[in-house]
Amino acid sequence: MRIYGNRQLKTLPGQSTRPTSSRVREALFNIWQGQIADCYWLDICAGNGSMGAEALCRGAIKVVGIESNLRACSIIKQNWQKVATEAQKFRVIRGDAIAKLNVLKNQKFNLIYFDPPYDSDLYEPIINAIANLELLSPEGEMAVEHNPHRWQAIEVEGLEIYKQKSYGNTALTFYRL
Repeated sequence: MRIYGNRQLKTLPGQSTRPTSSRVREALFNIWQGQIADCYWLDICAGNGSMGAEALCRGAIKVVGIESNLRACSIIKQNWQKVATEAQKFRVIRGDAIAKLNVLKNQKFNLIYFDPPYDSDLYEPIINAIANLELLSPEGEMAVEHNPHRWQAIEVEGLEIYKQKSYGNTALTFYRL
């Protein structure tokens, strides 16, 4: 897998971590292009870390990833070490995404990317937890990747849906305060 600047990333074999397609990744970074430099980025269900790596390459100052798969966490760290500068910070948190969000309480993120397995039941609890823990900064945005035929965006108290984009069988739903 290649990201911004034609950088090669490691991936896990098989489909245990389904990477975001290059088309969707490019679209998201085009939408957020003016907001990434110096941002705090949170990647939930980080997979191989391609989204966080892309954020680091584009100037994010801090990137945090949550991933349950131990082997994937190792690959994320390797990928982020490869692209991060000395001025950038990153952290990989291993474990259940719902439980691990509590570790981030009192932190604010400018951009949050949430891409769970499409058939998971994580959407509603994670989106609610982000709202309840107030993880999104006042000017921040969250993008949720999903299959629009399997999950429909939900309204959550404290967050509003302000944009939705479709790319074939993949959709991005954007939330803000």
